[in-house]
Amino acid sequence: PSSRVTETIHFFVYDTVKIALLLILIIFVVTFLRSYMSVERTRALLGGKREGVGNVMAAGLGVVTPFCSCSAVPAFLGFVSAGVPLGVTFSFLIASPMVNEIAIGMLLTLFGWKITAVYVGTGLVIAMVAGFVIGRLRLERWVEPFVFETTLRGQAIDPAAGLTFDDRIAMSVEEVATVLRKIWPYLLVGIGLGAVIHGWVPTEFFTAYAGPGSTFGVVIAVAVGIPLYSNAAGVMPMVQALYEKGVPMGTLLAFMMAVVALSLPEMILLRRVLKPQLLAVFIGVVGTGIVLVGYLFNVLLAT
Repeated sequence: PSSRVTETIHFFVYDTVKIALLLILIIFVVTFLRSYMSVERTRALLGGKREGVGNVMAAGLGVVTPFCSCSAVPAFLGFVSAGVPLGVTFSFLIASPMVNEIAIGMLLTLFGWKITAVYVGTGLVIAMVAGFVIGRLRLERWVEPFVFETTLRGQAIDPAAGLTFDDRIAMSVEEVATVLRKIWPYLLVGIGLGAVIHGWVPTEFFTAYAGPGSTFGVVIAVAVGIPLYSNAAGVMPMVQALYEKGVPMGTLLAFMMAVVALSLPEMILLRRVLKPQLLAVFIGVVGTGIVLVGYLFNVLLAT
């Protein structure tokens, strides 16, 4: 029972079952509730809002519209083309993958309400402040011209209108199957890495490079997290395993934020609509916010 192989297998099997069950429950409930809030209605709510107020609303709406980083890009395109201010749209783009219901549900289940509250609060602050800063810089000239050429005719149509209770249940079941079908490879890779870390990588390795005494632990975690691609479900097993090895929670949550909010595939997709200068500003502003929050996490959670 105490061998490394046994511990690795136990971690992999246990977490695969646990996280799969959590995902099924959370995705079902989230989709049922989300059936009352369509993307079109979200866009209509954000349209015409002033900076500041719009950033707060966009970050809040990002929480209840649980896109992954890549599926949020088409919504970003639609919002900008519909006339929603650029900074407000960025607040939505940041909050939607980083502070969604799946992340909240899994953090709450695995780490408790205090860590979840700190993550949600600081994640929303990053989304609001980063969006406000980008908006104030007036960087519309660095958005590809074709984005502004797209027009929407007439009023926004809400496809959720008229759905029956049975329709919403069916939609929720279909969403569970769709999401699990899309993410299961990343989920298994994430759990597998977590299992290897749990069973084979010595605690001293992480203590030296990302432990409580490491000055650059948060910076290293964010730099490692940005090139990766996963979502909250896929990265959570790695966070759990690293936490057991003694890595500070602030460092781990900064790593998680970098993975889900600044993934490489999202950057590739965003490059289709943003010029390199604006993409660099986006990565720089959000990455800086995540690093600062990581150090703040470590101070708050250590007291």
